[in-house]
Formats: sequence, C-alpha cells, structure tokens
Amino acid sequence: MTTPVPVEEWPEYNVDPRGGDPLTQDLNALYNKGDLCWLLVCTALCWLITPAIGFLYAGMHRQKHALTMIFQSLFCASACGIQFWVYGYSLYMSHTEGPFLGDMSLAGFHNVLAYPSQANSGIPDILYACFGFTFVTATAMILAGAMLERGRLWPSMLFLLCWTTFVYYVLAYFEWNPNGWLYKLGVYDFAGSGPVHIASGFSALAWSMMLKPRSDPMRESLHPKLPHFKPHNPFLVGLGTVLIWFGWFAFNGASTANLSIRSIYVVANTNLAACGGGVAWVLLEYCFSKKFSIIGFCSGIICGLVGITPAAGYIPVYVASLVGMLTSTCCFFTNKYKYFIAVDDGLDIFAIHGVGGFVGDILTGFFAAKFVPALDGVSNTYAGGWWDHHWKQMGYQLAAATTCAVWSFTISCILLFIINKIPGMHIRATEEDELRGLDFKYLADVELERAGVDLSQYQLSGLGSPIAGVAKSEASSEGIKPMKAGEKTA
Repeated sequence: MTTPVPVEEWPEYNVDPRGGDPLTQDLNALYNKGDLCWLLVCTALCWLITPAIGFLYAGMHRQKHALTMIFQSLFCASACGIQFWVYGYSLYMSHTEGPFLGDMSLAGFHNVLAYPSQANSGIPDILYACFGFTFVTATAMILAGAMLERGRLWPSMLFLLCWTTFVYYVLAYFEWNPNGWLYKLGVYDFAGSGPVHIASGFSALAWSMMLKPRSDPMRESLHPKLPHFKPHNPFLVGLGTVLIWFGWFAFNGASTANLSIRSIYVVANTNLAACGGGVAWVLLEYCFSKKFSIIGFCSGIICGLVGITPAAGYIPVYVASLVGMLTSTCCFFTNKYKYFIAVDDGLDIFAIHGVGGFVGDILTGFFAAKFVPALDGVSNTYAGGWWDHHWKQMGYQLAAATTCAVWSFTISCILLFIINKIPGMHIRATEEDELRGLDFKYLADVELERAGVDLSQYQLSGLGSPIAGVAKSEASSEGIKPMKAGEKTA
C-alpha cells in the first residue's frame, strides 16, 4: 500500500465536498495541529456547560422539582445532539448561498469531513461541527428552565426540539454563516449573543407568559402578582455557576477557531467580565438588603459571562470588567422590577440572558476596537465600533439584537400555541402535579407510590414537607406509617 500524499490545496467544494480521498491523501497536511488540539479540547470543556446549567437550575428550584432539571439537561445533551447530527448542522452551516437558511446537503454529517469549515478555513468541517454541537445543547438547556415547576415534561421536550429548528438554527445562520444576512451586514457577535442568549431569554419570556404563574397555596408571595419560592440548594447553584464559568473559557476562547494571541485575549476578557458582573450584582444587592447572597453573586457572574459573549473577541481588555458590571446592573434592575409585567420567570432567564445579551450586543458596538480581532494574525479588516469612531456599527448591533429578540419571541409563541392545541400535549401541569412536584410525576427515582405510600395523607407543600422527608429517608423501607389525625410532623 502506498503512503498517502499530503494534500497541497483544497479542491472546489462542488468537486469534492469532503476535501479529498483519505485513502490516498493526507488530509491533515494543511491544518495547524495546535489549532486542531485547541478546538478539540475546548469542545470537551464546553460540553460541560449543559449539565452545569442543569445543576444551577436544580439548585434554584424547590426540592420536589429539582431532579426534573437534571433530566432536562441530559435530554438536551442527548436529543438535541442527535437532532444536530440529523439536520441541525446542515441548516446553519451548509456551503450553499442564501440569506435566510441553509439546506440539507450536510444532513447526517454527510460529506462533513476535512474540507475547511465555513467559520474558519483553518479548521475542518468535522471539528467545527463537534464544537457547534455544544452550543445548541447549552442554549436549549438555558431555555428549558422556563418550564419552572409547572410545565409538563413531554410538551416541553417537543417544544425544545421545535425551538432549536425554527429559532436557533435560523438565527445561527443569520449571524454565523458567511451567507447569512446579518453576517454580511457586518454584525459583531463573537460567540453567540443573538442565537444563544437573546433568543433563549426572549423565548423564556414567551414560555413563562403562556404557562402563567405558578400556584401559590401558601400565600408566600412578596408581591400579589407573583409567587416567590426560595431556591432549595444554594450549594448546587454555586457548583453549577463554577462549572459554567470554567466551561465559558472554552465557549468564548475557541470561538476564534484558531489558537492565537486573540484566543488568550478572549479568555482574559471572559474572566474579567465575570468578575465585574459578580461584584456589581452583590454590591447592588447589599445596598438594598444589607446582606450578601450566594444566589445573587452567581447571578451576577452569569450576567458578566452573557455580556462579554458577543464582545470578547472585539473589545480591549481594560474595559472587560466594565462590560460585566454594566450588563449585571441592567439585569439586576430588570429582575428587581419584573413584577411590573407579572411574568413568573423565577430563574430570571429573561433578565439575565435576554436583557443581558441585548446589552452585551450594544456594548460591543460601543467598545469594539479594530486592533483586537487582528490579534489572530488574520482578521485585520474590522473597522471597530464607537471606540474607533465607526459610528454606524451601533446600528448594526441594534438591528441584530432586535431581530433575534423579535424572531425568538414571536416564533416561540406560535410554537407553544400549536403544541398546546395538540391532544394530550397541553403545556401546563395540573395543580395536583405542581403541588406534589414534577419529580414525583415523571421520575421513578422519587416515586413514592411504588413504596406503598398514600400521598393524600401527607402535606403537599414545599421545603421541609413530610413528603420531602419520606422521599429522602423512608421511600425504600417496606412499611411506611401514614400520619395520624392531629399528629405533628418533624
């Protein structure tokens, strides 16, 4: 057998979309091994974000609903990943021309191999597809939290798959494919503020509105329009945030699609923005309540990461903390006064991701400097933003942010309305299931009925309920005694 000959140049795409014959040609020859290694390692780290969001959301739920969020994170990582392979990648990264959407030429990763990717000619299609997989699963999981303790599981899973098809992939094509109209317009969105944060945030607003507020039989609302339940496990919230912060270095850092000084600069910007966001939220919270909060600190860190996502590869490092602080401040006050619109978004997905992503897009137009993209040794044609007196860039940023917000909110409302009309697919859980807990409704891991327990004899409330205690300590025993009339509980 002859030794494969190193490929010297890529053929025309319509001649050989795979880039060559791996049996006779060495298709690695034209790629930098450092770039390949950087992106592959970051892909593995970036995957961690999806289950980390599950931990974050689980900690912010009441105990009887928490495991449903872990289940949703596994669903997004699995089902959305299969969908991405079947047709998702083809919809937003096909090599065909068209301003609004790709075709099915890459469905099932057909011909996705060594040919240079649309994102960067320095990495192959198959590697960028692996990296892009982690983006869609994380985005779907950000949105999944909007079902917050009262959304039915089967309709929510159907909605997430429909949403990625008609919202995420459409907006990703607009902004990331060189043939997309927002890409051609000249929008700066380094790692996905529009398709990821603005889209999930405004879609979460639509979902929360259509589900209506949670039932609150204990009358523990801080405001008559909205229920208020404390997160059951701040430790899980902290763990999820730490893992998200860790994964975000890869999420942003590898979006350069090569290993360069710009990649390092992006990681520095990402870290500083997260620091600024966390400090800003905690200080504002202390000004109003005279106490610190782990939940608040974590919220501020996430805000900083959201705000820097579109800006990380465009702004000078000395304004990164400011971007995080300004984004966190806007998100904080959106969250504080959200009761004015009476939408029960208890995980603050709209405030943190929707508003935070919109603010991040605007700040990118303000602070973008043309020397930062040039640090990768290739991108020296950017005009910058207001920092470099490129005044019209702000218009491009506003056009992109508004497009993503309007499209995601409108399409989400339409999808939810249609799904809710399908027999057996109504999106809101019954009051009984909501009070008992979605975990007890859907997950065998906590199903007390199998242990012979009569749930009607136990108080169906939130933290510290007898059911929570039974589920934790007695579900596996053979004889669980029901409560007697008038008997006090621990």
